[in-house]
Amino acid sequence: MSKKILVPLAEGFEEIEAITIIDILRRANLEVITASLTDNLEVKGGHNIIVKADTILDKVINEDFDAISLAGGMGGMNNLKNDKRIIEKIQKMYKEKKLVSAVCASPIVLGEAKVLKGKYTCFPSCEKSINMGEYVEKDLVVVDENIITSKGPATSMLFALEIVKYLTGKNEELPNALLMPILIKNIK
Repeated sequence: MSKKILVPLAEGFEEIEAITIIDILRRANLEVITASLTDNLEVKGGHNIIVKADTILDKVINEDFDAISLAGGMGGMNNLKNDKRIIEKIQKMYKEKKLVSAVCASPIVLGEAKVLKGKYTCFPSCEKSINMGEYVEKDLVVVDENIITSKGPATSMLFALEIVKYLTGKNEELPNALLMPILIKNIK
């Protein structure tokens, strides 16, 4: 049975991160449910790209998910952080040892939910808004128990692939299909 992941879309989200998470998880045959925080399925990202969510959060908030993944973007992060439903869902999932993941500015949301107890990373300078856990500056992606965090748009593929690995135990075919080994070899 496929794992089910909630990807909440909040106005001001970072488009590269959200679309990368959704795309890679779906390529891995995982069930991704995108949910708008408002009653409007069309959610405008931080760079004015409109994405149509699968549903609204109120319709799925009480469903059982194997993971939640938060895209960053300052506007999106603030909207996630200020949404009581999201904070409570993160806390519940963390307590149940389900995967909680966030990229870019959104580890701040995990800090708000008080679940960042171990190591994490985030967009540089966002760690100043998190008063718990241990910030790891050098790592692009950090896995600490049932929390995965990452730095930002450029690390989104690595972040999403780490989520796939965490949820499926596999991480070979998809990176090859995406030409990740070539990319990593040519980064200078």
